[in-house]
Amino acid sequence: MTSSATPRIRLLLVDDHHLFRRGLRALLSQDDRFEVIGEAGDAGEALRCLAQTPKPDVILLDNHLPGVRGVEAIPALKDAASNARILMLTVSENEEDLAAALRAGADGYLLKTVESEQLAETLVKVLQGESVISPEMLTKLVSVFRSRPAETAPAPLEPATGPSPDLLSPREREILLLIARGDSNKLIARALDIAETTVKIHVQHILRKLGLSSRVQAAVYATSRGLV
Repeated sequence: MTSSATPRIRLLLVDDHHLFRRGLRALLSQDDRFEVIGEAGDAGEALRCLAQTPKPDVILLDNHLPGVRGVEAIPALKDAASNARILMLTVSENEEDLAAALRAGADGYLLKTVESEQLAETLVKVLQGESVISPEMLTKLVSVFRSRPAETAPAPLEPATGPSPDLLSPREREILLLIARGDSNKLIARALDIAETTVKIHVQHILRKLGLSSRVQAAVYATSRGLV
């Protein structure tokens, strides 16, 4: 439980299934860290909500919306709430949808099969500036880059040039490969028998040395360099 003096993370839920929104609101309302300030069933309603309510910290956005799809609505939502982070929460396991969402500016991509505790942790991480993707989707994203010629891969996601992987220590290279496999910090810590906090430090060093900004870019980097 958090202190009452700690500001809650304001959330806007955008999903066309009313019962799902209600269930999600009820779930998140049990956690003192979150406050659901609005709901919307489509992109247009979401924009109207943003114009009428305090701006959210995080927008939970489904992709399969009536009319304008979620990924297509991201630029307008970003314009309406420039400081809000956008987390896709969807049933779509299509890697093209994932790539399109990231290119449009989404800050994370989770499947609706996510456990409630992981969803809560992801909301906090996204607000802190991390890019979080369901492990199974990260693996699919990497496969997109494996199967496409470099010139057709989504440019904003492929760090094809930049620092050499030789800058990394043996342990950092090991962790980079596990990131590319889609493993979370917890799984990496378990696989290498080290503390999860140690993994986090290694990941920060990897991103800094390679000039990358997220685990997604790290995974694509490893694939584009033939390390995987």
